[in-house]
Amino acid sequence: MSASPIASRRPGPFSAKNLVKTLVGGYLPLLIATLVVFLPLLWMILSSFRAPGEIITTDLKVLPQAPNFDNYATAATTVPFARFFLNSVIVTAVGSVIKCVLAVLTAYALVFIRFPFKRLIFMLILVALMVPPQVAVLPNYVLISSLNGQNTYWGIILPGLGTAFGTFLLRQHFMTLPTSILESAEIDGAGHWRRLWKIVVPISVPSIATVALVTIVTEWNEYIWPLIITTKPEMMTLPVGLTLLSNSDSSSQAWGVLMAGAVIVILPILIIFAALQRYIVSGLTQGSVTG
Repeated sequence: MSASPIASRRPGPFSAKNLVKTLVGGYLPLLIATLVVFLPLLWMILSSFRAPGEIITTDLKVLPQAPNFDNYATAATTVPFARFFLNSVIVTAVGSVIKCVLAVLTAYALVFIRFPFKRLIFMLILVALMVPPQVAVLPNYVLISSLNGQNTYWGIILPGLGTAFGTFLLRQHFMTLPTSILESAEIDGAGHWRRLWKIVVPISVPSIATVALVTIVTEWNEYIWPLIITTKPEMMTLPVGLTLLSNSDSSSQAWGVLMAGAVIVILPILIIFAALQRYIVSGLTQGSVTG
């Protein structure tokens, strides 16, 4: 039996046409997107090891001529980076833990507990996702200032404890969980608290890890609110401290020091992202396929 004309004209998987489509439609956009994201970071890291004369120059060279840690030493002695780092760790750790716990509790209540106006509350959460956080800066400042929360940890953490994204993501995931397991636990006498921490949370680790990662990155990189609510250097976080470092020396000779400070700011969050990134895809797509 001879092959059909259509099948005989179909290009093979390794034909020139298919290879060109794969390269142009797949690998090339991916390569361009990777370079757009990675090259500025690479330039920043390399510049942090350059001498001041190597950054502002017309003689472009990729690698520094004499790599050294002088810029890091200058950055650490110009402003109290150790204190900034401690403040960021405290704010990020406390804020992220509370936000994740609140997101889990709220999402569980919206899915598994019956109470009045549940649908209205979920609609308000969706509305909160669409409202830019800058809108609440002035009301929050007035409130926290009236409570003497300026230059305090709780004043930095409190206004951002609500996480509409985390609540929405976990609610959507909890709705895909098999109800038979929870019904069996309820028949065995397990209450809501036990069902949440013994059943729902263990099988929802990827989604919770995704919320935790997004929350940690957001808390660590938060700039506007800590800048507004803190005036004392001993209470500033790393992003705000980087601004203080920039204001301490605005000459062109300080670019290497600023690049070193920026590396100090982003390096911890890159390490956390690399450790938890495997949860992102599984957490965001969990429950999207049913069968």
